[in-house]
Amino acid sequence: MGVNLSRGNHGHVPRDRTGGRIDTGSVQLAVAEQDEKERGKDDDGWHQTVARVAVVFSLACSFGTAQVASHRPVKEFGATSASAPAPTTMGITITGKAVARVNGVELTDRDLLREMMALFPYARQHNGFPKGKEAEIRQGALQMIEFEEMVYQEAERRKMTIPAERLDAAEADFRRQFDSKADFDLFVKTEGGGSRQALRKMIRRSLLINKLLKVEVSDKVRLSAGQLRAFYDKNPERFTYGEKVTIQTISIFGHPNDAAKVQQETRKRAEDALRQAKAAKNDQEFGLLAEKVSEDDFHVNMGVHKSVELRTLPPEISAAVQKMAPGQVSELIQVDKSYTFFRLDARTPAGKVNFEQVKDRLRKDLEKARYEELRAALGAKLRQSSKVEEL
Repeated sequence: MGVNLSRGNHGHVPRDRTGGRIDTGSVQLAVAEQDEKERGKDDDGWHQTVARVAVVFSLACSFGTAQVASHRPVKEFGATSASAPAPTTMGITITGKAVARVNGVELTDRDLLREMMALFPYARQHNGFPKGKEAEIRQGALQMIEFEEMVYQEAERRKMTIPAERLDAAEADFRRQFDSKADFDLFVKTEGGGSRQALRKMIRRSLLINKLLKVEVSDKVRLSAGQLRAFYDKNPERFTYGEKVTIQTISIFGHPNDAAKVQQETRKRAEDALRQAKAAKNDQEFGLLAEKVSEDDFHVNMGVHKSVELRTLPPEISAAVQKMAPGQVSELIQVDKSYTFFRLDARTPAGKVNFEQVKDRLRKDLEKARYEELRAALGAKLRQSSKVEEL
């Protein structure tokens, strides 16, 4: 589980059940043990949370002692000192200027860059963002930081609270993600202007965002067993499959420009291989022959192809399969100046996936889609009642 100390994603990247990111490079904070007990621990999310802190801590080091981004109304902030050099990272100058306002609250270029790096975490390695994608990344990041600011303001409007003990535990947990006190102090200096209280406010903000998202999105996502079953029954085409086959192949390649004599030699090699294959007593012997003589990519796996629906195979192979029983070897099939043949290992009749087999995956897919729908609807509703200015 994680809480986001930056401004966050609006439907463009995966999220966990509480609205926190799963696969981004933005700053995140692991919540306390009691929160994990309430919602269930996610080991992958935990490890990625630690990685996210490292990414943005690296960003903080690049900024040096840059002014912390504003989370307060515009009138509470004065101008940035003209004598202070603007920090630069990846060729991008960070001035602290506003890029958007949400009900009078400034979102700065530093917030925006942090979010852009969340969307494209390889920016540091590439010394910037892909030129053809930078505008798209920027717009997506801008929408994300606007969304989370609206969510935060809505949580404050509803007078939501975070218990002091949970806030204390979250702060302590966050500190443990740094290798040293010096690293933590640098983060506080950069992200909180040197103020532990400012850091605590950032943590509280993130917890409030997650709390509102839990109420408005996560808690409404869960589907009952009856709802899953109803979807399964109403959409049978999604759970049926055609006849499936498993084959092993041996191929001998020629070239369209081969001379006639070379073409004859290629066919002779293919016929010799086919003769040996027909003498193979089982799939193991066929596979050993494939490893020895076959020239296609499947020879490294004893010629075995994964099970596929019959209708997806090339017509020549599909037609041959129709006349065969498992264990039989086909005749030579010529494609241009190359040859292939196969052993039919298994045929599985067409059928339908049992509900018990698919219900867990179905729940995951449907609840994920529902989550995104609810999240998008929340964003649209909040935007209607907010004044959002992009500068």
